[in-house]
Amino acid sequence: MHLSELLRSPVLARAGETVGRVEDVIVRLRGADAYPLLTGIVAGVGGRRVFIGSRVISEYNPDRVVLAKNKIDLRGFERRAGEVLLRADVLGHRLIDVAAVELVHAYDVELEDTGAGWVLARLDTRRPAKFFGLIKSSGGHAARDWKAFEPLIGDARSDAVRRHWGRVGGFKPAEIADLLEDADKAEGGEILDRVRSDPELEADVFEELDPDKASRLLDDMPDDEVAALLGRMRADDAADAIADLRQARRRRVLDLMPAPQRTKVITLMGFNPESAGGLMNVDFVSCAATATAGTALALIADARTLQPEALVKIHVLDEDRHLSGVVSVIALLQAAPGERVGALMDSDPVRVGVAADLTDVALLMADFNLYSIPVVDEQDHVLGVVTVDDVLEATIPEDWRRREPAPRPVRDIVQPGVQPGVQPGAQPAAQPGDEGDSAVPGGGGA
Repeated sequence: MHLSELLRSPVLARAGETVGRVEDVIVRLRGADAYPLLTGIVAGVGGRRVFIGSRVISEYNPDRVVLAKNKIDLRGFERRAGEVLLRADVLGHRLIDVAAVELVHAYDVELEDTGAGWVLARLDTRRPAKFFGLIKSSGGHAARDWKAFEPLIGDARSDAVRRHWGRVGGFKPAEIADLLEDADKAEGGEILDRVRSDPELEADVFEELDPDKASRLLDDMPDDEVAALLGRMRADDAADAIADLRQARRRRVLDLMPAPQRTKVITLMGFNPESAGGLMNVDFVSCAATATAGTALALIADARTLQPEALVKIHVLDEDRHLSGVVSVIALLQAAPGERVGALMDSDPVRVGVAADLTDVALLMADFNLYSIPVVDEQDHVLGVVTVDDVLEATIPEDWRRREPAPRPVRDIVQPGVQPGVQPGAQPAAQPGDEGDSAVPGGGGA
């Protein structure tokens, strides 16, 4: 039974008299692994919106809803915690397609009778065909399992249930950033609410965001929250974010940042953003030429807070902190643990000064097949490292970023112990008594 067919259908008393019309359908969320249970309808009765619970409904049909008695309670409808109105909250709104990690519209909702109650089983995400501006039946529905989606439902009374589903936290930071860039303000707020439970993930997401989008999101956050977030980000990304803030906010936010991060950010802000100094990350791993391969690998293993791309090589410094060479992680892994780093290193590595421009850095990386390049001052002290991902991000044309991504294959979300293709009717559902909760006076009580 499709929601589009049920809406505006007549509500009939047991005697057959029409007492109202279906204005909305109510389901109760029960977690990401359970189909929401249909608990009743919102009916328009004599100009009033009243709740009619499933307990007093004897029959749901696409063309009518039949009551088990001839009288209904005319108290006005009030939403309860965990309740979702399918027309108001889902139909025409966007949800996250978990497999494709993209926002999709819900054009229709499919309900199914499990034998122990009706449930929200599937969503139709295909735009209906139109003929001269009118909706034209396509002869079928492109329905997919409800569990394949993460709802973005704006009502606060369902937020407590939704925020604990946790599937957004399993996405890659770049995927969440793509969602935020496609989302409107309300959708973006819901996505960020899911991400903020993991502060490190939130920082990773902001590092991946388009600068304009990140700036707009930061504008809506108080100074102390912005400072805390930038304090967890890579210093080069934090410096870019600070530069995009309004002039009046920069000093306030900088003053609230942790002192070590503030020092790094201020240093980076002194360089041209399209130079090696502006692109570099000031965090890197170094050791002496006398260190062993085992010791060098242990240093890399302990550098859990550093950008992984900056760890592909370890920088070898002399007693005066001058750059003596670099050695790759691969060379260290392939060497005996006791072998000296000085015997494994490249003693004349490619390096650049802080003023080297983006084109020079990119060409050097291409010519020498490099994933990172050390940035040095005039005395050959290492100031930071430019990594290949930073160069790619700076060189990719802006119109490429706006390209529509290639469609990703859609896969069904298969629940443990359930064979692919098995319909929700075969799933264990709530007991009939569960739907009786909706008859309690109050939110939706009849």
